[in-house]
Amino acid sequence: MKEHDLVVLKGPVVEHGLVEGDIGTVVHLYEDGAAAEVEFARANGTTVAVVTLDAAQLRPVGDSEILHVRELAS
Repeated sequence: MKEHDLVVLKGPVVEHGLVEGDIGTVVHLYEDGAAAEVEFARANGTTVAVVTLDAAQLRPVGDSEILHVRELAS
């Protein structure tokens, strides 16, 4: 995992309305990649949340995966 990579959330982050499978962009990596700051955005590009997550909460986007959208609860 490196900065600007797309990553997939492995579980919900309820306080930000994020669910398993949401895709974000790594905007900062902390020491030894143990944690990352990840930006999650709407399809129009506006930021939903920037969250610091443990590396174990994320996985890389797979080469055979396709992006999908969902309605964001307000």
